[in-house]
Amino acid sequence: MDIREKILASQDRLNAVVTMMDKEASLDGPLKDQAVALKDNYSTKGVLTTGGTEILDNYVPVFDAVLVERLRAAGADLVCKTTLDELAMGGTGTNFKKGPSKNPYDPERITGGSSAGSAALVGAHLVDFALGSDTGDSIRKPAAYCGCLGFKPTYGLLPRYGIIPYASSLDHAGFFTRTVDQAGIMLNVLAGRDHRDLTSLDLEKVDYTDLDQSLKGKTFAIIDEILAAKADDSYKEMFLDLIKKLEDQGAKILHLSMDRKLLDTILPVYNMIANCEATANHSNLDGIRFGHRVSGDSLEEIMKNSRTRGFGSLLKRRFVIGAYGLDDAHQEDLFRKAQRIRRLLVDSYKEVLDQCDAVILPTTDTIAPKISDLDSEKLTRDQKLANSHLILDNLAGTPSINLPLGFVEGMPVGINLAAKVLDEKNLLGLAKGLEEIIDFQDQEKEVNPWLI
Repeated sequence: MDIREKILASQDRLNAVVTMMDKEASLDGPLKDQAVALKDNYSTKGVLTTGGTEILDNYVPVFDAVLVERLRAAGADLVCKTTLDELAMGGTGTNFKKGPSKNPYDPERITGGSSAGSAALVGAHLVDFALGSDTGDSIRKPAAYCGCLGFKPTYGLLPRYGIIPYASSLDHAGFFTRTVDQAGIMLNVLAGRDHRDLTSLDLEKVDYTDLDQSLKGKTFAIIDEILAAKADDSYKEMFLDLIKKLEDQGAKILHLSMDRKLLDTILPVYNMIANCEATANHSNLDGIRFGHRVSGDSLEEIMKNSRTRGFGSLLKRRFVIGAYGLDDAHQEDLFRKAQRIRRLLVDSYKEVLDQCDAVILPTTDTIAPKISDLDSEKLTRDQKLANSHLILDNLAGTPSINLPLGFVEGMPVGINLAAKVLDEKNLLGLAKGLEEIIDFQDQEKEVNPWLI
């Protein structure tokens, strides 16, 4: 079977695809004929782009997102649009109008989200490259759950023109690959200023495939409060074994601290800022200008009916919270206060990053949960921190990467590396050195059902 037939054959098991894309003649370039999947919040000219939501179920853009343009120019074969939590709001991959996406290692478990389908296809070895987006942890967490590499570069390094927004100050474009070398190729192709995105950075060209992978003399920091919040002893033991191997390679390990009370604000600060920005960003989804329209007797009624029908319950709750936080009567005490606490978090996190080459931590709290177990109990204080610490890199705009680490109960787990702003080359070099120590691809030969 060719790649498109293989992806279609996986659909019953993974539910990872929204729309297949026709094969086009490809240009010569670093991704010549390489199959690439696109999260379905990337605009694709002439191809349905739903954002995973009912209100955009008939939306066919007239332009490509800038990163899609760059993939085409690099010779990539764009094979499909992938599933996501509705409008990228969600962390499980289950908040999708056509049912949950499923983990390639166990279809009873979640992929993580919101970049669910992209992670599933790369984890299943159906493609080696896929685009995602990351507002809180929407690339790195599903990468950890699905056993692949997930990379969120510095805010603004990858332009976002043509990506359906979630929260503008937190949204990052990024991608999934199988290896660090592939991540370097993708970053070379995708990085760079685009005049249509005023938040994109105008920088000198860097070759992200020319890496120093030596670990000797490099400093890795562990934030003790976050590690202490992690629950799975087997996962922790695997992580600490890797730390010992790093020390054997001549790396220095620092145990650093952040104020636990401040760390506990990560999730509420993120939720308030993200919900407020999402409410503003999606005010244009009204059933009038584009997208699905529900009839009514007046313009106001059409908009009300279209939004009521077009959005799922999770989005409606988030829009209510966002509207409340932006209201003049509450904005100072809610949205503006969240922004001020964000600054405290970023400053404290920067103090940690300034002391090391990279922060290293387990990516998730546990293996991917079962779909049937979601929302079965309230999270403890430790569980909230263990599941939300990746958001620090969205609040700070710092580069962050998940690497597969190994397996617990037959399911993949990962480590997350984070570095200073615009330190991608160093970060990829460290990741390359760790990749060789871990040798995940050798481990997965005995576990991944798509390879057996």
